[in-house]
Amino acid sequence: MGKLHFGAAWYPEHWPQERWAEDICLMKEANFSVARLAEFAWSTMEPAEGEFRFDWLEQAIEMLAEAGIVTVLGTPTAAPPAWLVQKYPDTLAVDEYGRRVQFGNRCHYCVNSSEFHRATRRIVCAMAERFGKHPKVIGWQLDNEYNRVCYCSHCLAQFQVFLREQYGTLDELNARWSTAYWSQTYSDWAQIPIPIGGHNPGLMLAFRHFVTRSYRDFQKVQLDELRPHLPPSVWVTHNFMDWFGAFDHYEISRDLDLASWDWYIGTGHHDHLKTGAAHDLVRGYKRKNFWLMETQPGNVNWSKTNNVLNKLEARAMAWHAVAHGADALLYWQWRSALGGQEQYHGTLVDQSGSPRPFYEEAQLIGAEFARLSDLVAGSTIQSKAAILNCYDSRWSIEFQRHNSDFDYVAYLEHWYRPLAARNVDIDIISADELLDGYKLVIAPAMIVLDEGRVERFKAFLKRGGRLVLTLRTGMKDRHNALLPFRQPGALAELAGVEVEDYYSLENPIPVGGKLFQGSASLWAERLRLLGQRFTTVMARYGASNGWLDDQPAIVVNPVEGGFVYTVGTWLDSQSQQTLVNQILVNSLLKPFESPAPVEVRTRVRENGTALHFVINHSREHQVIALPWPAIDHIGGQKFAQGNLTLYPYAVALLTKQN
Repeated sequence: MGKLHFGAAWYPEHWPQERWAEDICLMKEANFSVARLAEFAWSTMEPAEGEFRFDWLEQAIEMLAEAGIVTVLGTPTAAPPAWLVQKYPDTLAVDEYGRRVQFGNRCHYCVNSSEFHRATRRIVCAMAERFGKHPKVIGWQLDNEYNRVCYCSHCLAQFQVFLREQYGTLDELNARWSTAYWSQTYSDWAQIPIPIGGHNPGLMLAFRHFVTRSYRDFQKVQLDELRPHLPPSVWVTHNFMDWFGAFDHYEISRDLDLASWDWYIGTGHHDHLKTGAAHDLVRGYKRKNFWLMETQPGNVNWSKTNNVLNKLEARAMAWHAVAHGADALLYWQWRSALGGQEQYHGTLVDQSGSPRPFYEEAQLIGAEFARLSDLVAGSTIQSKAAILNCYDSRWSIEFQRHNSDFDYVAYLEHWYRPLAARNVDIDIISADELLDGYKLVIAPAMIVLDEGRVERFKAFLKRGGRLVLTLRTGMKDRHNALLPFRQPGALAELAGVEVEDYYSLENPIPVGGKLFQGSASLWAERLRLLGQRFTTVMARYGASNGWLDDQPAIVVNPVEGGFVYTVGTWLDSQSQQTLVNQILVNSLLKPFESPAPVEVRTRVRENGTALHFVINHSREHQVIALPWPAIDHIGGQKFAQGNLTLYPYAVALLTKQN
């Protein structure tokens, strides 16, 4: 783990072996340190049931090793071969309309299929026995981008078993789900369906928990076969898809050694405030540095307009990922395959085997990574601000948005962006994590509330923390049932307010106070002060629907050693930035000031040395003021205290000069 890695996904099985040496020579010239292999090679490794062919993979690993390039192996379970689904057709997933998924894409398996589990054990065990102790295989990726939800009869039966384990009795389940409503009361476990479309909120939430456990169990099938063959230094990961919402990523990450993800822009260009949130999300799965297992070398092939990134934009993106905790960056993919569904996807080497123009930029990134690896490797991000992410709350809102434009992830990003714009290092962590070490914690739309979360908030406030509660806080319990209290439930005394009513907004309405005069959209809550002595109204609604006129919209309440902010509406972006700026001042957080297109992020070495990544994400020159004399380890220059000029897409890695 003590290296900053750079590389790509390579598929030697696509090409004659006499070509491999030339590919690897080009990889070495691009300063590759790692390649990912085999995650889609099941039919090549096991062309028939129980018949394994690994010599080609062994040779590829050895040839890479001779060039100084180590390997990450992928288990190939995202691409079950044709012979498998022909012999065991029930391994194919069933969609919500009752149709078997067609062979010929990816992730077409039923995650709970016993036949698929047996086939998975066989291929993973065979790979582990052959390559588990290979000195040049440093890590393993399980499957590829878990994503399929199956609705087959086997999954239905397993779901009913899962519910029995969770609830014990039908009486308990019926009570928790209020099944007397619409005469939904169950008298037999076999009566309970997999929910399709809108359904009982408790049933819908329970099914998401079942999908989460299904993937965690499937993952454990692979881990149980793999880990007995691995030395302690060899890690196991899975490459997630940032905000993908079918399951709880925190739960699935518990059994992994590190988290990784696949980062693509698609149409348009890089928005560092948006992708910064995705990086921080993935880092929060394990609360430690992560790998970027895939990213685009120029363009993708699946978006509306598959434009190429600007020249040097990918270099800025690479260092942006490192600045947010990435310890590796791998492109997808090395060379364009002649056939298959992704012929137009960006690569470093085209179908002729010749380097594309982007290859030169990759060479530059690889050279910088190699030169600065010793400085950066082992450093971590030490955030004092956290945003809490709750999959249960997200799902609950997605099931019943009450306003079709209300998006949980967009609202979380609405809080992330003004913090990131001020260069505040942020952790996005599970809402059930401990809050030690933070000065500021924001809980966007935490609709699901229980005693454990309340107690953690109380402990955080006793330590002098600043807690931000928002709209839709504390409405539901863990079963997605309404709590028998007004919002924010058990947090009302801490907040100094309760919510008298909530309103889905048809049009923006005015809201303002001493800090700003702005507007609110989508959602507004009418707050009622509970009469505590020092509760302060920071903003009120203007004239709107009569119910909200002049009512409190934002309130701050001192409690214990800290403060609780209650924000009852979705503010416009400028007002949100102003509010967040004030909260940062009160939290005693001092951001690194920079122009809007310039990002500054900090990683800290074990010896306490702070590494400041300064990245210009624009096509224009930018100037920032340095608060102290600095050394730029990328450009090799020393700067006195004063201004630093950054050319378009420039990157500087600064340490304070003694």
